Amino acid sequence: ASLAYTILFCRVEFDNLQGGNNMARILGMGNPLLDISDNVDKELLDKYGLESGGIILAEEKHQPLFAEMAQRPGVQYIAGGATQNSIRVAQWMLQEPGATAYMGCVGQDDFAGTMKACCEKDGVKTAYMIDPSTPTGSCAVCVLGIERSLCTNLMAANNFKIDHVKEPANMDLVQQAKVIYSAGFFITVSTDSMKLAAHEAAKSGAKYCLNLSAPFLMQVPPFKAFILEILPMVDFLFCNETEAATFAETEGWESRDLSFIATRLSIVPMAKGGHRTVVITQGGDPALVAFRGHVTQHPIITLPKEKLVDTNGAGDAYVGGFLAALSKDLPVEECCKAGAYSASVIVQHSGCTFPASAPDYKF
Repeated sequence: ASLAYTILFCRVEFDNLQGGNNMARILGMGNPLLDISDNVDKELLDKYGLESGGIILAEEKHQPLFAEMAQRPGVQYIAGGATQNSIRVAQWMLQEPGATAYMGCVGQDDFAGTMKACCEKDGVKTAYMIDPSTPTGSCAVCVLGIERSLCTNLMAANNFKIDHVKEPANMDLVQQAKVIYSAGFFITVSTDSMKLAAHEAAKSGAKYCLNLSAPFLMQVPPFKAFILEILPMVDFLFCNETEAATFAETEGWESRDLSFIATRLSIVPMAKGGHRTVVITQGGDPALVAFRGHVTQHPIITLPKEKLVDTNGAGDAYVGGFLAALSKDLPVEECCKAGAYSASVIVQHSGCTFPASAPDYKF
């Protein structure tokens, strides 16, 4: 590791320890990735068999893509990974240093240093597990128009272990959080960590939140089996219209009606009492929220086409705003308003980024 990285790592860890008395209200657990983002043409997508709007895990044939993206003149490096995106947005919405925290596995390299610095600047506490033998994960974000294709190289992110969660300082984060969130992508990495967090949330009264994240998670039987296993512990379930339809298809529900799907997901029995809230986002259409079988619609903020820069991270940003409001014990209607606001800001920027200034939003 370079001297600069070592100094940065020590400084970030020291700052995080210094902020240790101010426990985070929201904890994210996921796959930290450095987004390598640029505008591309269809020729590049075709070269690597990528689809605009698609999300895939990188195979051997995709490996040259990452070097090719890194050499592009317009390339941007942004702290990413779905869960980390949502946590950073929630932190920006809350504007209280240390209100959020995040766990995931990174390497001991400059990519990790870049992400740590980004989170530190945003006010997010990092509790990264360090795997010195594996590079930090990255995601090629190929932007075509306002759509994007995501190709993920998990690398170190794939090596997260439950033992890291069980370390006393990290268990404190789990046990003192009011909201714990994972994107579904973490299912491919550490289901035992997710189960531990969900059971701790049940004990503490925290809200355990999960995102279905991508159709492949429901189409691969072991991943789908885990979703069904943990669903009775999930207080808030997020997905978009495609993921909702895929879930219904894999369950054999024979309906693509989103209100029907949201309702059925909301009434899957809880293992800990209470009732589940299901939130289905639909791009430019209102979000659907189902609770105890009752469905309500919640408007998003419609923007003129010329203001749309990049839809990458819009769903993550919606969740971030929603969770920020949820951590303040606000009703679902207010959570949806906060989500709509944060998503409307993020789509006006490249990648899941936001202005340096505070949000023009009052809880």
